[in-house]
Amino acid sequence: MKRIRVARVARVALVALVALLALVLISPAFAQLKEGDRVAITGDSITEQKQYSVFIQDYFLMCKPKPNLSAIQFGWGGETSWGFLARMKNDALPFQPTVATTCYGMNDGGYSPMTEDKAKRYRDATRGIVKTFKEAGVRFIVVGSPGVVDSTKFRRGENPAAAEMYNKTLGELRNIAREVATEEGVSFADVYGAMMEAMPKAKAKFGDDYAFAGGDGVHPGPNGHLVMAYAFLKALGCDGDIGTITLDLGTGQAEASEGHTLVSAAPGRVEVESGKYPFCFTGKSGGGDAGATIDTAQMIPFNEELNRFKLVVKGVPASAQRLRVTWGETSKEFATADLTAGVNLAAAFPEGNPFALSFKRGEDAIRAQQNFETPLVKRLINAVPQYKEMLPEEAATLDKLVEAGRAKRDKLAAAAKAAVEPVRHTIKVEVVN
Repeated sequence: MKRIRVARVARVALVALVALLALVLISPAFAQLKEGDRVAITGDSITEQKQYSVFIQDYFLMCKPKPNLSAIQFGWGGETSWGFLARMKNDALPFQPTVATTCYGMNDGGYSPMTEDKAKRYRDATRGIVKTFKEAGVRFIVVGSPGVVDSTKFRRGENPAAAEMYNKTLGELRNIAREVATEEGVSFADVYGAMMEAMPKAKAKFGDDYAFAGGDGVHPGPNGHLVMAYAFLKALGCDGDIGTITLDLGTGQAEASEGHTLVSAAPGRVEVESGKYPFCFTGKSGGGDAGATIDTAQMIPFNEELNRFKLVVKGVPASAQRLRVTWGETSKEFATADLTAGVNLAAAFPEGNPFALSFKRGEDAIRAQQNFETPLVKRLINAVPQYKEMLPEEAATLDKLVEAGRAKRDKLAAAAKAAVEPVRHTIKVEVVN
């Protein structure tokens, strides 16, 4: 009897171990971006705004969490999860993405309270999208939740209860998206949670009239889109380590981490050429501009978790209590203890740092690429099957048009990548007292 019990216990333990290993193997924590990944960014009109999708590609090309990343956005105004499911094989999969993100739910909820039918349709369609991506060989999938509607701008702010009602619906859709991601063993981006946490902070600082989720209450400006990008970049596994520059104030010796090359060093001064940029924000700090990103970065741990470009100073005289750092044309003072531990330059110099102009140049090229992608997909690629039905004898001509469109898109993507050139910058450190 004891042998039988032992055998049964052993079998149960073995089954449990196999199940645990299976969970580990499909765990989103083990899915990571890889060199050369092409990321499909899919969603509704909020994605078609080409804001968070641009910020994500900014991060890929300039902050470089992995080498040679690229992205293509498939936003479509008014779309639902089931709408994308119906068109994804024709419109998205031919681009052969290796990674994909989704952001549906804003339209799926119907701008009204949740019902069982809505919940089922969204769940089934979201699961269908994940399965279709998997069948096409997409290695890494991030199911994103919908965002939020603005607590004071939705429906012109005439009925605050309406915003509360619809955010409840969006929260329920967020829960469904998370459940599907868990069931399918893919990653999840809690866009709703990040925006819902940041919005009251922004309203408290800048007033109820501050448009966090857009002037229409639905389509965010760059401020809200930065929060969306933050949620997706975290779900994509970006670790935020941009680089570290170490300078010995006494000897003038310096070190630079991967992605940064020392040009020269001397006591109190180091010149560096950086291939990896810190993420750069727009606007003036404290201005409360919904069309800028600089204030929103203070509402979320963007710099702490995604944008760490550290300066570490060693060899400081024992009597020195404060040090002045000049980076580019801007100077700031820091406690010696802070600099010896390491100061995040990206957070300390958010305005006008030496990367700002180069970052904008790269972003402009990225916007040119994504601005072309929208009509390419919506007006040409999506319509080709209908034209082939009407003019089957011109199928080869239509295929050639699509091929030419994709080739131009690839040229624009290559131009965006080429626009990101190394930045040479100087950091000076001197004792204040």
